[in-house]
Parts: sequence; C-alpha cells; structure tokens
Amino acid sequence: MANTLVQDLIEAGIHFGQRASGWNPKMGPYIYGKRNGIHIIDIKETVKGLLLAKKFIAKSVASGKDIVFVGTKRQAKSVLEQRVGDAKMHYVTERWLGGTLTNFRTIRLRLKRLEELEAIQNSDNFASYSKKMESQLKRELAKIKRNLDGIRKMEKLPGALVVIDVKHEITALKEARKLGIPTIALVDTDGDPELVDLPIPGNDDSMKSIDVVMRELCLAIADGRSARQMSGETAPAGGNEGGDASNAPGRGDRRSRRPQTRAGELAGHDAPAEGAAAQ
Repeated sequence: MANTLVQDLIEAGIHFGQRASGWNPKMGPYIYGKRNGIHIIDIKETVKGLLLAKKFIAKSVASGKDIVFVGTKRQAKSVLEQRVGDAKMHYVTERWLGGTLTNFRTIRLRLKRLEELEAIQNSDNFASYSKKMESQLKRELAKIKRNLDGIRKMEKLPGALVVIDVKHEITALKEARKLGIPTIALVDTDGDPELVDLPIPGNDDSMKSIDVVMRELCLAIADGRSARQMSGETAPAGGNEGGDASNAPGRGDRRSRRPQTRAGELAGHDAPAEGAAAQ
C-alpha cells in the first residue's frame, strides 16, 4: 500500500517544485535537491506530511467534526468538486468570501437566502415577478450558488481547513488561525510552511498531484466516518466546536517552532514513525 502511494505520487510529479530562484527558504527541510534550476521535493517528507494529515482528518471526522477544502486556483477546482463532493464534505472552489469562517452567521444567512430563491425558482420560476425583478433575483441566485454551494450543508465551524497553495488561499488560512481551526495544506517550494499546522510538501500546480493528495485525504474522511459509526459516536452538539484547537499547537510561539514538531503534536506523536515506515 505504501509503495503504491509513493509510486502514485511520483508518477503525478508531486516532487517537482518551483524554480530555485523563487523558493522560500523555510521550505529548506523539505527539499531534496536541485535539477536544471528546479527544486526537487523530498518524497519522504511528502509521504510523512500526507500520512500525518490523513491521521488527523480521520480522527476529526470520527469525533463528529467536518472538514472544509479550499482550492480556488484553476488546477484545483474540478478535482475538489469531484473528490470532495463524492466524499460528501464541504469545499470552496470559486472565491473565498472574507468572513466565511469569522463571520459564519452572515454566511448562514446568505445560504438561507439561497434556499428561499431556489424555492421561488422551483415553484413558478419567478413568473410572478416583473421582468426586472426576475433578472435581479436570478443574478442573486447564481452569485450565491457559485460562491457558497460547496458549503451549503455546513452547519457549524469545521474541525480542520485543507487548502491547495498557501499563497493563493492566505485569507482562508488567516481566518482559520484567528479561530484556532487546525490547517492542512499542499505547500510548494515557494510557499511558507509555517502558515499551516500540517504542511504536505508537494507540487501544487499539477492537477495530477492535487488529485492524488485529495484522493488520499478523502479516503481518510471515509475511514473517519466508519470509525464513528462503529463506535456509535454522534456529532458533538453546538455550532462552534469546530474552532476548538485543543489538539492544535499553540499559536503564540508558532514562528519559533519547526513544522514537523507542530505536525507531530497535531496528529499524534506516533505519526512520524508511521510516516517513516511508509518510506
């Protein structure tokens, strides 16, 4: 299983980083070398990060928490919509609206408005309204659905946030950090791994590499659901437990701590050994 995963990752080109001239020095521990001016990512570190992320996601889902995936760049959109949609989890692929997490009540109101507009559309397709009002309502419906359709069933703050490309999704990461929501990200050699709790070093521009990572994380969601059903646990009550960072590393001294140290604390101290075994 581990060998198959490594082979899939290599075939997807996940080890090909960005040009060495544009690298982020903080990614140094995850870089194997340089070839033709391109940084090569250490596949062992990729596997380790992926296994840590899978373990944490499975644990979070098993405890009744939800996961939100964010990938608004072109290469990530279709992958997230298919993989995460099939896993029946939440995703954002169009545009991250400021306040999606920090102003969650307002987002829920917009989703309620979406339901109202869809009800009108299904009843008489806006035939009872004037042409001008019909046009306005249809535009409003399309806009809300485009931006929020992937999280319309999210009733509470998530237990974790997964992003593709930390530079592209910095607003979402900042909101999650403010609320203490643990974060996971596919981080290329030009990204900052300290912006997330569980970095998965890898090519974030390749649709194939994104697909392999999403496939594995969605399998972890399925494992978490199975564990929840077997244990008979139900989702925790209340709308804010997703923001509980009791398992997350401390935020105050984030910049002074190495990425793998934070990752080990988040996913469990035995996880690095599991990652090493898979190498």
